[in-house]
Amino acid sequence: MLKRSIGKNAAILALFALATAGTLAITQITTKEPIERAIREASAKALLEIIPIERHSNDMLVDTYPIPKQYWAMLGLKEGGDINLARETDGTIDAVIIPTVAPDGYSGPIQMLVGVNRDGTIAGVRVTNHAETPGLGDKVEVKKSDWILAFSGQSLDDPGRDMWKVEKDGGAFDQFTGATITPRAVVNQVRTVLDFVAEHQQAIFSAPVSKRAVEVKQPENSNETPKGEQN
Repeated sequence: MLKRSIGKNAAILALFALATAGTLAITQITTKEPIERAIREASAKALLEIIPIERHSNDMLVDTYPIPKQYWAMLGLKEGGDINLARETDGTIDAVIIPTVAPDGYSGPIQMLVGVNRDGTIAGVRVTNHAETPGLGDKVEVKKSDWILAFSGQSLDDPGRDMWKVEKDGGAFDQFTGATITPRAVVNQVRTVLDFVAEHQQAIFSAPVSKRAVEVKQPENSNETPKGEQN
């Protein structure tokens, strides 16, 4: 009787475990695509805030150029990253968006995207993640302040590389009232990105169309029905 009871309970537990695993697998399958789509939409929105859609004809999310490993530390990237490329209709790269991390924020690293035009001017800067103090350091967010927008159009020549500092340090960029460390970290890192682009301008702006971009691009004059679509 005892052995039969133990065997029955073991069978029930096994069935329960199997059902639970099946439920988790189904949940993962059904939520994977919506999650990936949400991440893609958020990433695309951030890129388009810096380089709007009317400035390029390609998909910047998939048309990328890998950052060489020897420059990861310079850009604050522990695990590397890709440069997003914005191309004109003839394939010319008009601007790029580079991920970077300022390591010396007041409350920790500040993750950013920095857009740079072919002529070396800033297309735009956006902070994508930080832990700065609410009401002070969080003014680096465009939804909290327009401070970050002041970078647009600036370059190493204007206002001059030596002026890429906050006013308190003798530079050309405003700091926040009551907060200097956060804007100082952002200004320094944006300048670092400009230095990186200036040093590698030819390689970056002559990058070939990435393999991923070629794979997702629909062939012209093709009658083939894409996978997943039926007439």
